[in-house]
Amino acid sequence: MRWISNIYRLGVKEIFSLLRDPVLMGLILYTFTFAFYTVAHGVQTELNNASIAVVDEDRSELSGQITGAFLPPYFKTPVVIDLSEVDPGMDAGRYTFVLDIPPGFESDVLAGRTPEIQLNVDATAMTIAGNGATYISSIVNAELLKFVSRSSGTVVLPVDLRVRAKYNPNLHSSWFMAVMQIINNLTILAIILSGAAVIREREHGTLEHLLVMPVTSSEIMLAKVWANGLVIVLAAVLSLLFGVQGILGVPIVGASALFARGSAVYLFAVTAMGSTLSTVATTMPQFGLLSIPVFVAMNLLSGGITPLESMPQALQNTVQVLPSTHFIKFAQAVLYRGAGIEIVWPQLLATTAIGVAFFAFGLARFRATLASAR
Repeated sequence: MRWISNIYRLGVKEIFSLLRDPVLMGLILYTFTFAFYTVAHGVQTELNNASIAVVDEDRSELSGQITGAFLPPYFKTPVVIDLSEVDPGMDAGRYTFVLDIPPGFESDVLAGRTPEIQLNVDATAMTIAGNGATYISSIVNAELLKFVSRSSGTVVLPVDLRVRAKYNPNLHSSWFMAVMQIINNLTILAIILSGAAVIREREHGTLEHLLVMPVTSSEIMLAKVWANGLVIVLAAVLSLLFGVQGILGVPIVGASALFARGSAVYLFAVTAMGSTLSTVATTMPQFGLLSIPVFVAMNLLSGGITPLESMPQALQNTVQVLPSTHFIKFAQAVLYRGAGIEIVWPQLLATTAIGVAFFAFGLARFRATLASAR
């Protein structure tokens, strides 16, 4: 009971110390309010207001029908240009797409020949280029089908393809970006707060006070883990309920309580990692430089931005040691698909195992740090 009491009291001391730090409190407030809101609205992966130009060398009814099919909000109003304006326009960045309809295109279509249309794409905007090329191909094919069916009678396709998107039927990127930003912020803040808690003790000289108290290194480290983890979990859940659901209107189909419990398990692992990093660095600047590549790698390689299946197999196997890889699967299953504990328990178990390993290693490092300070 004394062990539990010491962990609780040290944790309460840690919370009060955090509340008295205006910089860290401002960071928490900013991260779970303005930061995720601007990312959700500012970063878009779907096609929106793409600039397109058309070189209409045919000047036919069909070419005019294709040109008029590019409508907002996916595309801006098409600009009809000459062939000589294609390269200068794309070099200057005025057009992302330029569609070149050759002369005699309509007559070739009516004669049953296979004319070609050239689509020029500015692939420096990679996401827009990939999505836009697919949209343009679909639009051109649809207009060709309507024109041919009107000219030669009804055309019956051998396959009736209908696409239904589940969980996000309108493919709004803000639904995905808002939730993923909160998940990424969990990682960043957990590493920063837990590491700063240890280094703050060293810089303020209070680490020596802890050494003369009847507390053990495991009690000190566990207190920092649960105190900082509790603050981040509360901030994340409130941001999810009032920010994502309330302000952005993103439907969360999963249970917030299950997400909070899973976040607590994940934060146990990440705060243990942050505490470990704080035993390597001796000052906050060193800790900041050391933690940047860690949470950048965790965010980029966890599967939240790039699917794990698209990575090399060796890298897929390597990132399994990161707790963020398993937490991303857990969070997406719970929040997007409404999965229950019977589905996501393997991810929780893997995150717990990784957290225990990090905590054991971090505790050994922390004990060595305390021993050198005596």
